[in-house]
Amino acid sequence: MRIFSWVTKDTNIDFMKGRKYTYLLSAIMVLLSCYWIVFRGFNYGIDFSGGILMEIKSESKINPEDVRKTLSGVNLDDLTLQTIGENGDELMVRAQAQNADEESQRLAVAEIKAALGDGYEYRRVESVGPQVGDELKRAGVIASLIAVLGICAYIWFRFEWQFALGALIGLFHDLLVTVGLLSLFDFDFSLTTVAAILTLAGYSVNDTVVTYDRIRENLRKYKKMPQYDLLNKSINDILSRTILTGFTTMFAAASLFVFGGDTLRSFSFTILWGVIVGTYSSIYVSAVFLNIFDLRKTQEVRMQDVNPFGNA
Repeated sequence: MRIFSWVTKDTNIDFMKGRKYTYLLSAIMVLLSCYWIVFRGFNYGIDFSGGILMEIKSESKINPEDVRKTLSGVNLDDLTLQTIGENGDELMVRAQAQNADEESQRLAVAEIKAALGDGYEYRRVESVGPQVGDELKRAGVIASLIAVLGICAYIWFRFEWQFALGALIGLFHDLLVTVGLLSLFDFDFSLTTVAAILTLAGYSVNDTVVTYDRIRENLRKYKKMPQYDLLNKSINDILSRTILTGFTTMFAAASLFVFGGDTLRSFSFTILWGVIVGTYSSIYVSAVFLNIFDLRKTQEVRMQDVNPFGNA
């Protein structure tokens, strides 16, 4: 516990001082992410693109070119071979049957196994038709929109409009930057990735809500403290919770990223980066954003709406 003892002490870091630089950093990250999404697109996984996905393992090192020659007699489109693992004895085979329908995909799987023979262990075999892939893609988009809209509705009713606007900006900032990096690094974009993105959205909003609760509490507690200092104090008050929670989640996600294999690589990367960018945005996007408003004036108006007769 002594390793983190400095975190649990009262800190007095001037987070607000660097807000102009973080505004610029966030703007650059969002613009680059939009560029990557539009011009690079996504590496859709088998869930969305349809096709055949097989992971094979051999007792000896696999030469991808030998496998490609072996499969040259099978009627396949877009055959991609990728070595996975550290020993070179595992290979990922991604392909599309020429007719692209589900029956052709199943027949292609049988032909691939027949061509490769019994010298391989088939650790993973998936076959998804293009129609099913399109349906899954549409379902994933709808589920994501419903989840994000639900989060937006909660934030809007939970806080005053300035807080709600800041939280929504932070949420969309995190989602855009994360999806942009998935595009840049060519990670598989599958239903598992969608689940990770929604998990990231929940983490980001939770971190922001904790920060906002402390800001509103301090607004009532320190009525004469300058708003600049009050925002700094509120962020410092929950800094230990933010760091300890973030590190705990990052260690778990990092373990999945390193030891979880290629199947969980996209999921674990999304969670790992999501913790980092979610922590950053809760401070330097959502919280710092509030400084452009007069929060005390808003609070006074709200209290008058609740009790229009004052103390009379």
